[in-house]
Amino acid sequence: VQLQASGGGLVQSGGSLTLSCAAYGIIAEDFAIGWFRQAPGKEREGVLCMGSRDDSVWLRDSVKGRFTFSRDNAKNTVYLQMNSLKLEDTADYYCAAAWSARRCVWDAYDFWGQGTQVTVSS
Repeated sequence: VQLQASGGGLVQSGGSLTLSCAAYGIIAEDFAIGWFRQAPGKEREGVLCMGSRDDSVWLRDSVKGRFTFSRDNAKNTVYLQMNSLKLEDTADYYCAAAWSARRCVWDAYDFWGQGTQVTVSS
């Protein structure tokens, strides 16, 4: 199983980025998918987690109204659209997949992609 995250970069505060996570070896829509982030010196935290077939969604309070999730099942890829980015969104972002995840916490997820760095500048 491989998850390949991409799309990070440098963006000004208030700007937008879309992160992609391509899945190999699994059918992404059958899995719970989570987006996590880790800022320097901080613990990894859940940002947005979707149940399999989008039967549930959880978003961190600080990203509600700004971040959204989508899937392209034909490409077996999931996306994290990030709008109105803030300085505090700066972190390495990771996508993860789980057979089943009841909570949006890192240890509930079975498969991880490499991080993609997001830097928000003022």
